[in-house]
Amino acid sequence: MTKKNGNVFAIGVMFLLFFMIAFVTNFAGSMGVIVKNQFGASNAMAQLGTLANFIAYACMGIPGGLILKRKGYKFTSLLAAAVGFVGVAIQFASGYAESFAVYVLGAFVAGFSMCLLNLVVNPMLNTLGGGGNRGNQLIQLGGSCNSVGGTIAPIFLGYMIGGQAATASVGDAAPAMITAMAIFALAFVIISLSAIPEPHMETAEEKAARKAGNTEKDPHGPLSFRHFVLGAIAIFFYVGVEVGIPNTANLYMSSLEGVGPAIAGTLVGFYWFLMMCGRLIGGAVGGKVSSKAMLTTVCLVALAFVFALMYIPESVQVTIPVIEAQVPLSMMFMFLCGLCTSVMWGAIFNLAAEGLGKYTPLASGIFMTLVCGGGILPFIQGFVADFVGYIGSYWVIVAGLVYMLYYALVGSKNVNTDIKVD
Repeated sequence: MTKKNGNVFAIGVMFLLFFMIAFVTNFAGSMGVIVKNQFGASNAMAQLGTLANFIAYACMGIPGGLILKRKGYKFTSLLAAAVGFVGVAIQFASGYAESFAVYVLGAFVAGFSMCLLNLVVNPMLNTLGGGGNRGNQLIQLGGSCNSVGGTIAPIFLGYMIGGQAATASVGDAAPAMITAMAIFALAFVIISLSAIPEPHMETAEEKAARKAGNTEKDPHGPLSFRHFVLGAIAIFFYVGVEVGIPNTANLYMSSLEGVGPAIAGTLVGFYWFLMMCGRLIGGAVGGKVSSKAMLTTVCLVALAFVFALMYIPESVQVTIPVIEAQVPLSMMFMFLCGLCTSVMWGAIFNLAAEGLGKYTPLASGIFMTLVCGGGILPFIQGFVADFVGYIGSYWVIVAGLVYMLYYALVGSKNVNTDIKVD
């Protein structure tokens, strides 16, 4: 009973960390509207904060995996909370310094924190669930907490900016950033007082052997598994798709007459809200439906939604009852995409991590390195938008979805079962 209660508390802490990841990460996407106005940035440069946030994953993924292996989940979580506080504080200071460079630096530092948090929560929840469908189920439920943070951030920031993108400044986002710093401080206290299991931390014998230089070189590693390598690439595309869909829609709708940042931010919030709903559904059925079937289905539906977004004319308008705003009908398919992207992360991670055993911590580090796609793909999409327009840039999203569909159908099979993992 004690172990069960301990696991429940540990799961609760992981869910809190999942919330923080989206709450802070989504600042960068929503800040694009501010950056375009205050610093006169292009569509591509408006995504530079998002790019900096996710490039940090490329820098920190593998070192973070080593920290996780040597210092454990609790130490890594505490470090992430402290670094996140500093990163948001730098972004907060950029409003007063009126410096684009300081803002980008803050987004980069915050990205280190997000990388470390992701390193902790995904393998921990997969382990606490015992892997397989149950592990995927816990990741999906944790992801619903992630979506709550993702829902709140753009709405909060949109109303801080107000109705006009032309007057937006970084200082308008100060209340949201203060809230984020308070969350990091609270999380640090909670984690420091919590007992976190350490299933993958190196043993005293392993540590002594490493320091003495007596460790035997393992001929294998996470990259020895084809399904993991292809899964890491799938995560690169997934995070880019997840972020690129709402970020570009936010810029597009904020530029429309009669819409503006507040309404655009609310509609982007609907996207993250539907992600939460999708993850709750995924968590409910995750114990019965395979990750492969789940990923295949949502990729196909997402492709249908994105094509609808691209080919329904802008002149076809619809009124949103809750906020009494008239927007292009195509944008309804933007936030419906949230139902599909909601379960992709958990399904891909579960498929890629299956059968890795002792290689899981280092695999998680490599996995997090490829999360940099969340910055690179939106930047590419912004660059494309500068030439062919916002809607035409969604071909970048189509390419990412097609690759993930390939991974679900073909690339996720473990063809390296002969490698010892215990």
